[in-house]
Amino acid sequence: MATVADTAAQERWEKENAAAPMRKEPPTTVSSVPIEALYTPEDLGDFDPEVDLGYPGQYPFTRGVHASMYRSRLWTMRQFAGFGTAAQTNERFKFLLDKGQTGLSTAFDLPTLMGLDSDDPRSLGEVGRLGVAVDSLDDMLVLFDGINLADVSVSMTINAPAIIVMAYFLAGAKQRGVDWKLLRGTIQNDILKEFHAQNEIVFPPVPSVRLVCDLIEFCAKDVPQWNTVSISGYHIREAGSTAVQELAFTLADGLHYVDQCLDRGMDVDDFAPRLSFFFNAHNDLFEEIAKYRAARVIWAEAMRNKYGAKKEASWKLRFHAQTAGCSLQDKQPQVNLIRVAYQALAAVMGGCQSLHTNSMDETLALPSEHAVTLALRTQQVLAYETGVTNTVDPLGGSYLVEALTRQMMDEARKYFEHIEHQGGMIAALEVGFFRREIADAAFVYQREIDARRKLIVGVNAFVEKDEKPIDILQVDHSVETEQIDRLKKLKARRDSGTVTRTLNEIKRIAGTKQNLMPILLDAAAARCTVGEIMNALADVFGRYDGGMRW
Repeated sequence: MATVADTAAQERWEKENAAAPMRKEPPTTVSSVPIEALYTPEDLGDFDPEVDLGYPGQYPFTRGVHASMYRSRLWTMRQFAGFGTAAQTNERFKFLLDKGQTGLSTAFDLPTLMGLDSDDPRSLGEVGRLGVAVDSLDDMLVLFDGINLADVSVSMTINAPAIIVMAYFLAGAKQRGVDWKLLRGTIQNDILKEFHAQNEIVFPPVPSVRLVCDLIEFCAKDVPQWNTVSISGYHIREAGSTAVQELAFTLADGLHYVDQCLDRGMDVDDFAPRLSFFFNAHNDLFEEIAKYRAARVIWAEAMRNKYGAKKEASWKLRFHAQTAGCSLQDKQPQVNLIRVAYQALAAVMGGCQSLHTNSMDETLALPSEHAVTLALRTQQVLAYETGVTNTVDPLGGSYLVEALTRQMMDEARKYFEHIEHQGGMIAALEVGFFRREIADAAFVYQREIDARRKLIVGVNAFVEKDEKPIDILQVDHSVETEQIDRLKKLKARRDSGTVTRTLNEIKRIAGTKQNLMPILLDAAAARCTVGEIMNALADVFGRYDGGMRW
């Protein structure tokens, strides 16, 4: 209860604040959410610390999914890597592990992401350019050669052909004698966000989601430590969404996957603990922290109350964060180091389980060894020198953070209602709801920059006239020739009869409700390629023509 003294102090502050000179533009977050001059208990309404905040490691997990958080174990430092051939990326993996990285994160080239072989005419000029080229099990074996998969956590960022790449990974582990039960890592396998934002789409929505759930179902039984989908808001934010749109659309995607798995007759507690999330870490420190906290609460409430999950592990939203690629600038690229450091701070203060820090040169090219080392050092300084790991949830109870968290939750729930009113996830997707919302938000943000209501260092403020270019990584054009030659030799030495029979069996099973993973493991062993398997599936599923109804 406020005392007379408290009231007098508040009145004095209000007068002094009103008399002080103000900025030309009222402060807002990156997402254009107005921010008050001061936050007090009054901004929290009926906030109950015992119920709404609780304790770390306990429902509703506002303060983190583990009781001790980073006091006992740091987040996994997982730098994104991949370029050229599998052998070249293998070298980069070993370089990063030698520098102190604690997990591997794999970027694939555009042909692989689109389910094309390197010798496909549509792959011309793109092989190995923006990630590693993987055409077959042989490439997967080279990619992780000399790396103990039982000891190192592996992440693979791929969606449309994710189930095929996972089959290669598992077949490779089996060939090397690694027990699948020891494998730890994540495959992105989140096709819905491709329809919302990133556009690496091959099949229509319904069969695309079927492949996601096939992988979830298989790994729940046979690869128990593997995160079977990384439900991703990162690319939604990169496309221009607000923080709350990133939050709401990502969780809506996750809930749709849960619904589809339950429709198969799966028990929620058999698969929910291995669902993971992937969020953006943008520039606005407190907005980002609130987003992560809100995500944990909403997910926990849904899993426990809506879906009836009994295991606490099913209630916990675990997430990887990556600093915002869309915030990086080609002007004064060294300033990107500073942006990334603050973004990484937000991810850690928000309770991430793993983190990728972008390199300063990523807006210009794939990261150089120098740049990626600095990006990793950014995490190491944060972990060992800043003190942010010394106590659990240091911002818990902050009037600003808790108010933003509640606001974020309320706005996200409004989006859930919008999606439901349109008939659910697939119906909303098909009428272009998500793309339209993201496009509108991107327009507003760019308008703010153009009008200089939001200042971007080096772009519309503090511009340097004479900049010196920095050294960047160049991928040699010979990579494409080398990869195509490897593929040609593979096709010449494999058993073509086995390949044909296996591809025909893939088509047969695709037309049923059977899980495709077992036959895809056979296809991997037979050296069927990514493109061949995708073509076989397309014969049954059809190909997506982008024909959404706007």
